[in-house]
Amino acid sequence: MTKLQPPQETSAPQENSPPQPRTPPESAVPAPPGPSMGRLVGVDLARALAVFGMYVVHIGPPLSATDGVASWVRYMSDGHSSVLFATLAGFSLMLLAGRREPKTGLAGRQAKARIVIRAVVLLALGTVMAMEYGEVIILAFYGVYFLLALPLVRLRARTLAIIAAVLALVTPQLSFALSSLLTESVQQSINAYDPLHRLSDVGVLDLLFTGFYPTITWIPFVIAGMALARLDLSATAVQWRLAALGAALAAAAYGMSLLLAGKHALDSLAEGGGSSGSSGSMPPDGGSFEPQASMLLTAGPHSGTTFDIIGSVGVAILVIVGATVAMDRLPRLRRLAKPVIAVGTMSLTAYVGHFVAQSVLSVPAGTGTQQSWVPLLMFILGAILFAAIWSRFFRRGPLEYLLNVATKPAKYIR
Repeated sequence: MTKLQPPQETSAPQENSPPQPRTPPESAVPAPPGPSMGRLVGVDLARALAVFGMYVVHIGPPLSATDGVASWVRYMSDGHSSVLFATLAGFSLMLLAGRREPKTGLAGRQAKARIVIRAVVLLALGTVMAMEYGEVIILAFYGVYFLLALPLVRLRARTLAIIAAVLALVTPQLSFALSSLLTESVQQSINAYDPLHRLSDVGVLDLLFTGFYPTITWIPFVIAGMALARLDLSATAVQWRLAALGAALAAAAYGMSLLLAGKHALDSLAEGGGSSGSSGSMPPDGGSFEPQASMLLTAGPHSGTTFDIIGSVGVAILVIVGATVAMDRLPRLRRLAKPVIAVGTMSLTAYVGHFVAQSVLSVPAGTGTQQSWVPLLMFILGAILFAAIWSRFFRRGPLEYLLNVATKPAKYIR
């Protein structure tokens, strides 16, 4: 007699039916081998590149002091590195909430509680750092992004992408309209009653509308990252489509801006990121200017226009997909890049650490006083060395560990 065989389950790794262990708070935990591991490592590599890009902006020479390849590196870092950082923040948000499938029930409630706690911690840490280092600190803005994105964590990739696209089209125009209403006197009146502004000069008005990374025009980056997290980034077809989408978005946005704004667009591209991490949709340092509608046609770094948002998202997609493909297809490169990837696993520590080290060592920021690339290279090498050594003994970076501990009370949610 022929024995009946029990039905066999397929052993092929399926991205659509992952096991159900709790998703770790950082993408640094390469649990299963194979494509899943390579995909997360690719995200960590992209996060490390974003950190180094912010080092370039904060420590490297200004764009006016560079030429050739150095000028291209500086330009690509201005605006694009912080946008990549924000896009990856949206990706990390979905790692907490359930990446391919949203967590529901008790797990879902606890995940949302962890996100809220993390947002509050980042808001507090960002405020404290802004008291010392000024408005360039992005962490408090992250706290606001996370809180506002929380209602969207259960949406599908297509829905998230549509929301991000609509916001990219609408919010810059809304921000422009508000800039006419939020005159210097109005801002001063509102800030007078804002305890956050009295603490660090970065108040609620700055976080939402007038700061360096205003939520009104930066939330599309976070939502775009959330949409990316819903996709199977290990699938070749998805990688090709995303690469084509990223290239199309960047080419269309910057090309249309150049076509419509002409020389003004070129000037904005050349001058938009000239200072250390400055910009935003409003003038820095509480200054004032008369907004002009022609500004909406430019695509300079941090200009907060529709063209800037769409083009920057395109660049972020290309970097994330490129890093993912490289880590999936080139195992030797993945081994060589392990120290750099380690920086991405502790990006919060690397970000905060470079401000502290810059202050302790009295390293001038990327202004007219900084003409050498040596300090920047030393900071990058220092971050790589620290991350490589730390990751050999600990699973998380120092600040990542403390942030994870801070979210532990979420397990008591019922």
